[in-house]
Amino acid sequence: MGENMNERLNVYEEKMKKTMANLSDEFGSIRAGRANPHVLDRIRVDYYGTPTPIQQVANVSVPEPRLIQIAPWEPNMVKEIERAIQTSDIGINPTNDGKMIRLSFPELTEERRKELAKDVKKKGENAKVALRNIRRDGIDQFKKLSKQEDISEDQIKDLEDEIQKLTDKYVSEVDKAVEEKTKEVMTV
Repeated sequence: MGENMNERLNVYEEKMKKTMANLSDEFGSIRAGRANPHVLDRIRVDYYGTPTPIQQVANVSVPEPRLIQIAPWEPNMVKEIERAIQTSDIGINPTNDGKMIRLSFPELTEERRKELAKDVKKKGENAKVALRNIRRDGIDQFKKLSKQEDISEDQIKDLEDEIQKLTDKYVSEVDKAVEEKTKEVMTV
């Protein structure tokens, strides 16, 4: 396969990598029973008029398996951070002592764990659909190429085989990620 062919494939592999990165972010924000600072990743606080990630205005630590501590570098940020957490979808009410905010993660019920496992599976399925859509777009593009440029049917077939291999590789990565996250969610 020529340089040009590889470049054509790389476009689609990059899209597949982005799909995996999105899935990873989504899984990071799914709250299992343990305190995971990544649940804060999507939350922004108003820092002098700029929406800013909590990690950029505070020290975030996990002193115990079910506790996240957030120590803002500026005392006036305590209220802002607390408000941002309350309006987010993580579903934990923060407490503070004026200097530090604490998030206590409750033990998850069996029912809640099953809901989360279902959610994990759904997000995994969505990622697979996205991967397959990328493959389909790629194949459509390759077919168009064969009409426009001097590319043989064999070369098009090679591209289709390669994009199928990429798709299989990333689909199996999704399966593995789903399995790991499900295990994490179901582990008491």
